[in-house]
Amino acid sequence: MAPYAPARYIDLHALHPVPASLLNRGEDDEPKTMLVGGTVRAMVSSQAWKRPIRLSIEEELGEHAARTRRLPPLVADALRAAGWPDDLAAFAGAQIARSANREGLKTEANQGGITSALLYLPRDVLAELVDLCQEHRTQMEEARAEAAAAAAEPKSGGKKKPDMPAVLPTRTVAALIRRRTATINLFGRMLAEIPDGGVDGAVQMAHAFTVHQSDPQPDYFTAVEDWSHPNDSGSAHLQTGFFTSGILYRYATVNLTELINNLGGDEKQALHLLGLFTEAFIEVMPQAKKTSTAPHTPPHLIAYAVRDRRPVSYAAAFEQPVKHAPGGGHTLPAVRALSEHAGALNRLLGERRRVAHGYATVQHTPIDHLGTAHASFEELTSTLTEAAAHPAPSRATA
Repeated sequence: MAPYAPARYIDLHALHPVPASLLNRGEDDEPKTMLVGGTVRAMVSSQAWKRPIRLSIEEELGEHAARTRRLPPLVADALRAAGWPDDLAAFAGAQIARSANREGLKTEANQGGITSALLYLPRDVLAELVDLCQEHRTQMEEARAEAAAAAAEPKSGGKKKPDMPAVLPTRTVAALIRRRTATINLFGRMLAEIPDGGVDGAVQMAHAFTVHQSDPQPDYFTAVEDWSHPNDSGSAHLQTGFFTSGILYRYATVNLTELINNLGGDEKQALHLLGLFTEAFIEVMPQAKKTSTAPHTPPHLIAYAVRDRRPVSYAAAFEQPVKHAPGGGHTLPAVRALSEHAGALNRLLGERRRVAHGYATVQHTPIDHLGTAHASFEELTSTLTEAAAHPAPSRATA
């Protein structure tokens, strides 16, 4: 596979019918919505879809990451479970943050010493940090005794007591926190407090929204008291919930060049992760309210394009809300709108930097402007992964 200049993107588009559901709610506990083209659309935030995709990929690989602010207290808890005295375990947990860099990670003392910033790291790093503390227990005990003695000394002349020194090897602690998993390489990481700890994400994902108007619908429900008194009447619980339904347009793009860079040049692993991400993008649903709505529908259509230099979203196809067909239903009008918009962009942008494109869909009739028709989502995933590995076309042959 030849290098790309400057980047190769794999765009993924979905038209996804979702029945009555509450996939993503706001602070008012109602479905999230957004205004597009002057009309209210049901919305599912990118974060709500990205997390279950991440967890699905981690499960597939058997390689798990964790987002947490509780790394110091978790280390302390593990040391207590291993028989350390409470005060020494707490000191060691605090040392994880203190020893991570020259000044130490910022922490919240009034919240049990959690880190101020959210860390994103492999789950097995916790056990390795506990082992590191065990290796340096003697130094921990000595430093803890010195800290206790310093704390007992009376303050003099308003002089500030010295900060707690780092006991653990900073280079080792920082290296453990900087470690990555496949999903960290895919989705990126903010870690400004540790040099080279940040990772530029290779995946970009848009908020999903309905291609037509979709206002939240009320759902009044009750729960019956099964052991009620003979003279009791009414229900034990009643409430009004809200749900939305409709055809969602979903879009994500993978910067394959960035992913290869994040993996240290491992092109084979990058293509494998691209395939896993594509499968998860197609198959995975947010799990909110699943027991009461069971919205387990697959996408009606998945389209892809392998492009050099820049990604291209088709979201503008639905700036004007889709009207339902004369016999009812938004699906076929949505497919038509997507096809027409893709055709217009093909004409405007040309084909020189589009390496391949195709689609797979439930419907049997061909769809214009979306490229090669694939019989299944599995075939689509395999084909786009192969296409992503093709060298960039030269100006002479484009």
